Amino acid sequence: MPLWLVRAGKYGEHEQHFLDTNRVYLTWSGLHNTDLTKANSYEDIKAIVRDAESPDATPGKIANNAGQVWAFVLGMNVGDWLVLPLKMKSAIAVGEIKSKFTYDASAEPPFQSWRDVQWLAKDVPRSAFDQDLLYSFGAFLTFCQIKRNDAERRVRQMAQNNWRSTVKAFTPGKEVEVAADTNAPEEVVDLERLGRDSIARLIIGKFKGHGMERLVESILKAQGYTTYRSPEGADKGVDILAAPGPLGFGRPRICVQVKSQETPIDRPTLDQLVGTMQNVQADQGLLVSWGGFKSSVEREIASQFFRVRLWDQDTLIKELLDNYSQLDEDLRAEIPLKRIWTVATQEEGE
Repeated sequence: MPLWLVRAGKYGEHEQHFLDTNRVYLTWSGLHNTDLTKANSYEDIKAIVRDAESPDATPGKIANNAGQVWAFVLGMNVGDWLVLPLKMKSAIAVGEIKSKFTYDASAEPPFQSWRDVQWLAKDVPRSAFDQDLLYSFGAFLTFCQIKRNDAERRVRQMAQNNWRSTVKAFTPGKEVEVAADTNAPEEVVDLERLGRDSIARLIIGKFKGHGMERLVESILKAQGYTTYRSPEGADKGVDILAAPGPLGFGRPRICVQVKSQETPIDRPTLDQLVGTMQNVQADQGLLVSWGGFKSSVEREIASQFFRVRLWDQDTLIKELLDNYSQLDEDLRAEIPLKRIWTVATQEEGE
């Protein structure tokens, strides 16, 4: 059975709606108020897309967009699995398609065209997937079939293995063939996302456990903080204390808790940090979780906005890159990075 890639808006703006409603939607602005249930073939869809495109649209762009719309309307089948790479967090949602393509003219755009989905997991950390799968998930396409590297079977086996990689399931060079009439669009890969995934794999390989605390401390020092890092062992909820100034007597006083586990953390960890902040007379707190945060934590972002900041994997890597030149030489030697420039690619279909 095929495995499909689905995206929820150019900037991930529809992700939460997809997850909350247990559906995936065809949100392309050019197809609002367009009933695609009458399309029976790729050529039917191509004609509709051609009419919806601007007059100066190239044949290649029309074919590319038509191939993606075909995948959503006619290519997917009930029982197929899909992956939704999230942009709001460093995670991937995995679901099973539960309905045929549906159009409801009374629904508000851009949510008129959809398929029902049973979400099997809403927050599998990106680091749980092998690099070759992340490469396939990085295509600059809104909808497409993931054909390479036996991806569908491997993702299904990950589901049976508590969302951990099963490397024995992968046979290098084995690719799933795509049907001749799919008119699959050309895949362009998000190199920036792949670069971050590569950095993430290096970090978790070298800094898991207490090493992650050392990495976070180094970033805070590069930002101008004086720090205290608790020795390994029982830290009573305090991994790092930080404050501005050469002696650390400035404000704000920050209490930091670091979790390097690859699974999202829940509300009790946040509550522990807030309690510890009071114990050590900290003004603010920083909660770093490599595996991200469960929805119970994310719901508290607004209420804790002036007291606590949350760093997930993506935020930690961003802070690392922003402060890389200020890190000490030993740490830079452990994370050797090189800045490159490449041509930006415009995402299609949004």
